[in-house]
Parts: sequence; C-alpha cells; structure tokens
Amino acid sequence: MPRTKTGEFNQIAYQNEFNKRNYDRIEIKVPKGRKAVIKAAATAAGQSVNEFISQAIDERMGSGGQ
Repeated sequence: MPRTKTGEFNQIAYQNEFNKRNYDRIEIKVPKGRKAVIKAAATAAGQSVNEFISQAIDERMGSGGQ
C-alpha cells in the first residue's frame, strides 16, 4: 500500500495506482464552450461526464458497455 514519507497511508497515491492498473485513459478535445454543454447534458441525465460520454460511445458502437 502506498505510504507517505512518515509512513501514513496515502489515499491519493492508492487511487491513482488503482486507476492506472484498471482503466485506460482517453483524452478528447472539443471546441471552446462545448465542454459546458456536455457537462450540462450529463448533469441533466443524472450522470458524470465520464458516464455520459462512455454511454454515448457504447450506444454508438452497439457494445452495451463491453
């Protein structure tokens, strides 16, 4: 488990390592102002931006989340 120099558990380092091992990252670029539109749509759908975009990709690809 990740520890600080003083030996304390380092939650942030643990989460970063977990994410690195379990997830791939994708960076997208959108035109200025589009991020706010996407975030508002995600919020209206009761989702995070990540969930919203992942669902849109799954629907477009017909993969159903796999």
